[in-house]
Amino acid sequence: MSCLFVQVVLDTPLDFCFDYRYPAELASVQSPQIGQLVVVPFGRRTEVGLIVNVKEDTDVEEDKLKDVITILSDMPPLNAEWLALCRFAAGYYQRPLGEVALPSIPKKIRTNGGKALERAWKALEKQDMPASGKSPVRPQLHPAQQQAVDAIVHSDGFSPYVLYGVTGSGKTEIYLHSIEAFLRRKTDAQVLVMVPEINLTPQLEKSVRERFPQECIVTLHSRLTETERLRNWLSILTGRARIILGTRMAVLAPASRLCLIVVDEEHDPSYKQQEGLRYSARDLAVWRARQLDIPVVLGSATPSLESWQHMLTGHYTRLELKERAVADAVLPLIRLVDISRQQLNGGLSDDLLQAMRQRLEKGEQSLLFLNRRGYAPVMMCEACGWISACDRCSAYMVYHKAHRLLRCHHCGCERTLPRVCPDCGNADLQALGHGTQRIEETLSGSFPDARILRIDADSTSRKGSLQLALDTIHRGDADIIVGTQMIAKGHDFRNLTLVGVINPDTSLFSQDYRASERLFSLLIQVAGRAGRTMHKPGGNASEVLIQTRYPAHPLYQAALSHRYEQYVSELLAERKNAGLPPFGYQALLTAEARSIDKALAFLSEAAESIPERYGVIINEPIPMAMMRVANMERAQLLIESASRQALQRMLKLWLPVLRGKKSTVHWQIEVDPMTI
Repeated sequence: MSCLFVQVVLDTPLDFCFDYRYPAELASVQSPQIGQLVVVPFGRRTEVGLIVNVKEDTDVEEDKLKDVITILSDMPPLNAEWLALCRFAAGYYQRPLGEVALPSIPKKIRTNGGKALERAWKALEKQDMPASGKSPVRPQLHPAQQQAVDAIVHSDGFSPYVLYGVTGSGKTEIYLHSIEAFLRRKTDAQVLVMVPEINLTPQLEKSVRERFPQECIVTLHSRLTETERLRNWLSILTGRARIILGTRMAVLAPASRLCLIVVDEEHDPSYKQQEGLRYSARDLAVWRARQLDIPVVLGSATPSLESWQHMLTGHYTRLELKERAVADAVLPLIRLVDISRQQLNGGLSDDLLQAMRQRLEKGEQSLLFLNRRGYAPVMMCEACGWISACDRCSAYMVYHKAHRLLRCHHCGCERTLPRVCPDCGNADLQALGHGTQRIEETLSGSFPDARILRIDADSTSRKGSLQLALDTIHRGDADIIVGTQMIAKGHDFRNLTLVGVINPDTSLFSQDYRASERLFSLLIQVAGRAGRTMHKPGGNASEVLIQTRYPAHPLYQAALSHRYEQYVSELLAERKNAGLPPFGYQALLTAEARSIDKALAFLSEAAESIPERYGVIINEPIPMAMMRVANMERAQLLIESASRQALQRMLKLWLPVLRGKKSTVHWQIEVDPMTI
């Protein structure tokens, strides 16, 4: 038998494959296959790699070749479609294939290899498949919902849909009906449903398990233990799991029999990975649906401008739900509270406090939304002007009163709040601004008998604590909820009739051109938590109060009447005039160094090294908005083009040049950046 060679990719920054000999004794036991995982020597250690090619010769010198140590024979090869998805993601987002494929494989396989697989298979064998119980209740769809389901289930091949419906319009029920139809059609079919954030998975999982008690359902997200992730991943790989629920990482799940993909809250920026492979899970979901020739449903009450433009050009099909699913449940009344000339009580206006008092008297729940955790964004000495700045970042340290701590939310640095000003010795330090903890304190003083519940990253840091808090709300054991963005979307609070939005104005003046789009979407989403059930006789109509110093701003005026389409049209016109996405394409090169001059110098040299520009625009290197994080100075170089193809051609020529440069500067390229 002639000697075989395999090309293997590893989780390294090196953008090429490594050739290894496939020993005859190993070949006599199992032939090498593309998609198989193998253990190979790499430097002074061993690594788990992925076979991407099998060949009979190699151009690597004999004395430099090493042998494959073993093959992970307990695991079937990863399928060709999954490998093609990884290749596309690596090419488009300009990352080595190994850095895409290997991190999507459970860590236990990559570190413990065969032992971890052996234990996982045994655990799966002991797991009983769900038993078929009595048929679950299937709510009757209203006509618009039924039309949407009919369109999805009768799709012919690749069909991208934007399910555009007001909050509370029953999009989840459309997902469930569609899933049922596809699973009934093929006994081995699989469905992927994605949500933007981990805290939305329990509610979705509960709905799916109640509707499909006989199906094997698994989740994929970063809060799973490594054992849980491995077990669920293997269930997907083998086809045992028929319904896959997860966050953005689930788009790279090795499902080989997908027949439908659903991306809920498709507009959410959380679908964009911000570290390592900086991919958009929504965009990869659409590409994967096209690859597999299956329908993909993008659901949102506030679709992204990219998806909206695809609808206008006919690339995506629009499915619209104009009314709420529950009879007599109407969208809440939105009211602007001008606080420019008001004296606020701990950050709260008299109008908002009075509205909350009325809801308490009626036994209804209120939600106050403030997207800033902690007690106060900054502490200040009025005598000398000292402020609680982070020594490691160009940011302020947030005051957390419960532990008397100053904490930087960027680098994690903590220190005890000084009892006197470090500069002048003044003992009267002032808290400036409001965080969720301070609002909670204000409410406790204003409504001493109310049951107040705060939900933010600090109060839900322990495993399971978020679900306990959500259960408290659903049981009606909380009168007033104070929360950040983590409760602004997706949750169905049946007794919630008032939403107060505190301090949204900061987004109006952001240098990020997407800030207004995100703020409008967030306002509509958080407003949608109110009034999701039938209006109670004698009760107050559900309402949303937005505290602002700029009530005449066009964004707020559009939000008053839920005029999303009108506002999107205005934003698209602005973007088109400026050549910004979705009418232009961008890549962002960022650099980190010990000095800002060094980072800027690297970017300047990088710009000059571009071999051919292909009509792209190279902007001047500038410091990033958050210039210093963890004692590293950061700068950026924005590249723009009217053509996606031209931008990709330039990047493919340019990045090998950058990788060949010897520099201590840490750099990162991001295609289709979400913030600039």
